[in-house]
Amino acid sequence: MTLVAAPREAALLTVTGVVQGVGFRPFVHRLAVQRNIGGWVRNEAGVVRIALEGRPEDVSDLIASLRREAPPLARIDAILREAVRPSGAESFAILASAAGVRGAQPVAPDVALCPACAAELRDPANRRFRYPFITCTDCGPRFSVIETVPYDRERTSMRAFTPCPACAAEYETPGDRRHHCESNSCPACGPRLWLAAPNARVLAEGSARALALAAALLARGRIVAIRGLGGFHLACDATSETAVERLRRRKRRERKPLAVMVAGIHEAEALARWNAVERRLLESPERPIVVGRRRPTAPLAGALAPDLGTVGVMIAYTPLHALLLDLVGRPLVMTSGNLSDEPIAIRNDDALARLAGIADAFLLHDRAIVTRADDSVARVIVGAPRLLRRSRGYAPLPVRLPVAAPAPLLAVGPHLKNTLTLAAGERAYVSQHIGDLEDLAALDAFQDVLACHQGLFGIEPEAVAHDLHPGYLSTRLADETGLPAFAVQHHHAHVAAVAAEHGVATPVVGVAFDGTGYGDDGRVWGAEILVGDLLTYRRAAHLRYAPLPGGDRAARAPWRAALGFLSLEPGAAASFAAAFADVPESERHLAARQIERRLNAPLASSMGRLFDAAAAVLGVRREARFEGQAAMELEALAGDWGAAPLPFPATRDAAGVWIMDPVPLLEALGDRRARGAPDRLLAAAFHESVAATTASVAAAVAAEAGCRMVALGGGCFQNARLLASLAWRLEAAGLRVLIPRLLPPNDGAISYGQAAVAAARWRAGVGA
Repeated sequence: MTLVAAPREAALLTVTGVVQGVGFRPFVHRLAVQRNIGGWVRNEAGVVRIALEGRPEDVSDLIASLRREAPPLARIDAILREAVRPSGAESFAILASAAGVRGAQPVAPDVALCPACAAELRDPANRRFRYPFITCTDCGPRFSVIETVPYDRERTSMRAFTPCPACAAEYETPGDRRHHCESNSCPACGPRLWLAAPNARVLAEGSARALALAAALLARGRIVAIRGLGGFHLACDATSETAVERLRRRKRRERKPLAVMVAGIHEAEALARWNAVERRLLESPERPIVVGRRRPTAPLAGALAPDLGTVGVMIAYTPLHALLLDLVGRPLVMTSGNLSDEPIAIRNDDALARLAGIADAFLLHDRAIVTRADDSVARVIVGAPRLLRRSRGYAPLPVRLPVAAPAPLLAVGPHLKNTLTLAAGERAYVSQHIGDLEDLAALDAFQDVLACHQGLFGIEPEAVAHDLHPGYLSTRLADETGLPAFAVQHHHAHVAAVAAEHGVATPVVGVAFDGTGYGDDGRVWGAEILVGDLLTYRRAAHLRYAPLPGGDRAARAPWRAALGFLSLEPGAAASFAAAFADVPESERHLAARQIERRLNAPLASSMGRLFDAAAAVLGVRREARFEGQAAMELEALAGDWGAAPLPFPATRDAAGVWIMDPVPLLEALGDRRARGAPDRLLAAAFHESVAATTASVAAAVAAEAGCRMVALGGGCFQNARLLASLAWRLEAAGLRVLIPRLLPPNDGAISYGQAAVAAARWRAGVGA
C-alpha cells in the first residue's frame, strides 16, 4: 500500500502593531510547537515576520490564534499573509532579529510589575527574592530603555549587563516566562542598587542595605531621591506634615498637589473612595496616578493637596518601589524629581547636581534610562478614564489619524504642557509629556524627545505643524526646521484632536474651553464654540471679551480677571467687592489704569479666566500659586451639591455670532453671597450656569449647522463637574458628545490636533 503524504501549506506572515518587547516571539513559538508546524519567527524593523509550514488547517488555526490568544501587552494592527512554496521545514525556531530599513512601527510602553513577578519578589525560596529589577516578558521597562529597533537586548540599555548562565537558560528555554525577555536579569548579573549622600558618598551598597537605610530615612521624615523607571522621584512620608512641608519648600512647589504612592489596592482604599472603574485603573498595567475623592479619615498630611478634597494615588509599579513601600509601611509622596517646572532628572550625575538641595539621600541604580517619562495622571469622569497627563504606560503608543498624512509630518505642539507628534500615514506618535517650554532645559528636553522619536520610528518629517502664536518657542522651533509649515489655530487644534481620536473627519460643533490661545483676530481666545472639520472652521460663539490687566499675570491673580470683567459694567462694583479684599489699593489702581489705557491689558474671551474671576468674587482665591488653582478649588467647593443655573445670557451680534455674557453671572454670585447664600451652593450654581448656557448655545449652533456631534476639548474639561453636566445636557438635547479618551483634554493633545489638521490640509492641497 502506498502512503500519501498529508498536504502541506506554507505562509509568510508580517505582523504589525505592538509586537516587539511583549513576548510575542515566544508566544508564536509555543503556538507552532503545539500544532507541529515548522518554520521560524523573528523581529525585523518594527514588525514580526513569521514563516509557517504545516497542515493547512493547523496553519489557519495558528493565524487565528495570533489575535485570539495574543500576550497581554501585545496590540496587533494587521496580519499580512503571503503564500510561499513549502521548503520541508519540520521544526520551529526563533531567529536572531534582522535590523533592516527602519519603519514607523509602534514600540511598547513601560508597564507595571506583573502578578507573577510580584509573587517571586516576595518568595524567600526564589532566586530573585527581593530583587529590585525583577521582570519578565509581561512586565517591566520597554520604552525607557530602548535605543533603536528591532527590540533586542543589544539595542537597549540592558546590554551593559551580561546574563548569567541561569538567566541565559531562561532566555533560551521555550515555555519559560522569560523566554526571549530582553530585560531579564537577577542579583548575580543585573543592575545594582546603592544609597548615596548628596555629595555622592556611598551610604549603603547592595539592595537590602540600601533599601533598609532609605526606608529608615523616610520613616524619620527625610527626603529621598529615587531613580525609578522613567526618571527620578522625590519621596517623603505622606503622613507627616513636617516632611511634606519640607519637600514643598525645597522643591519650590508651594500649593500644587503632590502624588502619593501606596503598596496596593487595600492601602489605596484607605486614602480615597474608588468606584469599580477607578480600581481597575489603579491596578492596570499602565498604573497612572489616579485622582480620587480623599477620605476624611485618610492618614495623610493636609499639605498634600490643600483645599481640594481630592488626592492623586498610584500603586507601586516597579519592584524597587514595591520593596520600599513594604519596608516603610505607610504611604509615600512620590513626585517628579525636579525643581518645579524643570524636566525630571534621569541620570545619576544630573540628579546629584540638580536635586542636592532637595534630597537628603539618593537611591541610585546603574541601569541607564534612555528616555524620560513622567508618571501619567488620570481621572474617571463620565464613567470612563480621562488622561490629564499622558506619559509612562501610554506613550509612545500611536493614535490613528482619520486622514492619513501624505508624507511624514512633525507637529511641535503648544507652549504649555508640551508634547510633540510625529505622523506617518495613519499613525500619529504622540510623545510623552514634555512640560512647559519656558527655558533652555525644557528646550533640551524637547530636542531629546524629538531625536528619540525620530530614531525609534525612522520618521524624517517633510513638513511641520505649529501653533498660530508667533511668540511661542514651539513656533520658533518649527520655523528653524526650514520645512513647509502649517499654522494651526490653538482651539481648532483642541477640537480637531477630540474629533480625530474618535475617527471623525466630518464637521462637528467644537467647544474649546481653556485659559488662553492666540485667536484669528489677534486677541486672546479661550471660550470658543467652533463649527468645522479638520480642514477649516468658523467661530460660532464665544465669551464676551474682557481685558486682562497685567496680561499673563492675570493667570496667577484671579482678582485681576475679576477686575477685567467689572470694567465692562462698572456699576456692579458692590457685587465684586469680595474679589478685591486684601488687594493693596495701589496695585488695584495700577491694574485699573492698565485697563483704561489698554496698556498690557489684552482683550480675552477666556473660560479659564472666568473661573478665576468667579473664585475671586466668591472669596475662594484671589492669588494663585499654580496654574488652575482657583478653578480646582472652585470645583472642590461645588462638590456634588445641587444647584439651579444663575443668569448667564447669550445673544447674537451683528455677524450672527453668539456672545455669552458672564457679567450678570458674576453679579449674581456676588449679590447672593452678600445676602448669606452658602459658598458651596454658589460654586455649584456657577458650574451649572456655565454648563447650561454652553449646552443651549451649542445646541442652537448644531441645529443651524446641521451637525449632530459636539466635541469637547480644552483644559477646562479636566473639571469633572463641568464636563459631566455639559455632556448630560448635550445628550439630553439629542446630540452625540465626543470626549477625549486616548489623549488629555488639555494642551497635551494640541500636537496631535495640529497633526490631524495638517495631514488633512496637506492631502487636500490646502496651505504649506
